[in-house]
Amino acid sequence: MIDTSDIDRWIGVPLGGADMKDPIHVNDIRRWAQGMQNPHPLYIDEDYARESRFGAIVAPQSFVVCTSDSHGAAPSIQGRIEGSHMLFGGDEWWFAGPRIAPGDLVRQERVLVGYEIKDTKFAGPAVFARGDTTYADSRGRAIAKQRCTSIRYLADEARKRGYWSERAPEAQWSDEELTALERRKMEYYETFLSLGHTRRAAVGRGDALPTRVIGPHTLLTFATEWRSFIVNVWGAFRPDGRPTSLRQAGWLSEMDKNMTAARIDPSQADGLYKGSSRGHAHARYAQLVGLPRGYGYGASMGAWILDYVTNWGGEWADVVHARIAYRAPVFVGDVTFLDAVVTDTTAEDRAHMDVKMTNQRDQLVATASVELRLAPETVAT
Repeated sequence: MIDTSDIDRWIGVPLGGADMKDPIHVNDIRRWAQGMQNPHPLYIDEDYARESRFGAIVAPQSFVVCTSDSHGAAPSIQGRIEGSHMLFGGDEWWFAGPRIAPGDLVRQERVLVGYEIKDTKFAGPAVFARGDTTYADSRGRAIAKQRCTSIRYLADEARKRGYWSERAPEAQWSDEELTALERRKMEYYETFLSLGHTRRAAVGRGDALPTRVIGPHTLLTFATEWRSFIVNVWGAFRPDGRPTSLRQAGWLSEMDKNMTAARIDPSQADGLYKGSSRGHAHARYAQLVGLPRGYGYGASMGAWILDYVTNWGGEWADVVHARIAYRAPVFVGDVTFLDAVVTDTTAEDRAHMDVKMTNQRDQLVATASVELRLAPETVAT
């Protein structure tokens, strides 16, 4: 069994972390859109954005997690579990209103909510811990709350089982297949470009969203995602001095950050080069924590879903609530497909939809239930 006694003492304790030093720059937003492979002109083209509802470039709602020092996961990784690693198990989002824009400075409040132990196929007993991050701007306005579920497991047990090695062989894609995938991506992009600045027409139960294709994923795409998170810019965040046990969580020595050496060489605590995230782009370290090769980021998967829904809704729509469950990692060589259907609409101008994310093996990678607020005249009665 896993000893959780050190986790218990952190439940309900206001947690620290690190805050952004500088206000958000427009290029932070552009870099995020690039990293998430979301070429919506509202987030990159100032001329297009000037004609929008917002009058200038704003961040997509998915960008909120980019302002965190830990992808929002730190509150759920408190207390020591020796020899452990973690995977994202889910994200739940409540959005309060204002979009993040250039010049904003975002702050967080963090707390570990609780946990439970479940048996998993890939690693045996694991701790499913839930932590909340509340985001606010420099004027104190609430932006969003994120409840992140981390799956904390024993790396040695996952390595012995080799669960994903058997179930996720690396795909090989022909030139013809790659050309067909690129064509499908362009067809998807056209669906939100053609909507432009207009409100979406009447939305009703049973409406299907167009399929979004992402991939094939490579070490290059994963590295580009990683570098789109502001926290991964050397020197961009400053510790707030409040308590946290994130760095004493029981990481394997090969996956830990050297905070002392990082004062001289920031790459020693960079995450991608050295630290708990290096397995995403280094097969050797992925295998050390029980995964066969490079794999994607849970926070990016959540962003893909939020972008997918808001691209469809258009600039006059806003996500109010999203509950996302991650079912399997996204590996190098995989292609991701997003599909959704409207399950209900309400008189309060809300559309509820179920989203699923699959790969080329038709494996379920993630599911989501999303509530979208629409312009009043778009909801079919």
